[in-house]
Amino acid sequence: MTTHADKIIAVRTSKTVYRDGNLVIKVFDADYSKADVLNEALNQARVEEMGLNTPSISKVIKLDGKWAIISEFIKGKTLQQLMDEHVKRKDEYLEMFVNIQLEMHEMTAPLLSKLKDRLSQKISVSDLDATTRYELHNRLYAMPENRKLCHGDFNPSNIIITDEGKAYIVDWAHATQGNASADAARTYLLFCLAGDIDSAEKYLELLYKKSDTAKQYVKKWLPIVAASQSVKGKPNERKLLLSWVNVTDCE
Repeated sequence: MTTHADKIIAVRTSKTVYRDGNLVIKVFDADYSKADVLNEALNQARVEEMGLNTPSISKVIKLDGKWAIISEFIKGKTLQQLMDEHVKRKDEYLEMFVNIQLEMHEMTAPLLSKLKDRLSQKISVSDLDATTRYELHNRLYAMPENRKLCHGDFNPSNIIITDEGKAYIVDWAHATQGNASADAARTYLLFCLAGDIDSAEKYLELLYKKSDTAKQYVKKWLPIVAASQSVKGKPNERKLLLSWVNVTDCE
């Protein structure tokens, strides 16, 4: 099996996604961690077995010396594409987006790695000063435990809507078990990092209303999640992320 440039679906950091007939081939860069590739495939397989709509994995192989995950191709458009193409329906799509996330958060995922462990590790390796890291660790471990299915990168570009209106969630590289409000806080930050502050605020308001979650509770996660996100090292995002990390009172 080989990949062809004219079949490229998406190009992301450290990976390129191709279509090959009824299959999707996600090819990782040659220096990408083997363990991370296998972990992503395992996450996706476990989510698939839970009954959530996600592309079924076919195999994990090497192509031209690079690791690749092969899954079924889902015909449709991402929710982000639909939002961009039908601006007047954006609020409708945003509500659909929240409904999909809340449905996902109803599921528990005891076999996935723990979100708190991942956040703690990210905070530890960040270049924040020792006092800030200490305060963030204390805040993190004071937060309630949970085993909800958390996506870790839940944004409209990772939701595919078929022509029949069925929603599929893709890209499970960061999936964990943990607190749903932490997952929501990350989604809020992702909207902000994309420069869509209006959608970020509307997203949170919909989430509060539909899940009956206290506004203060989600916001308590923001400094923790922002610190974790800052480790990715995107210079253009760092200023905004650090502004959240330095928030001492998120009530």
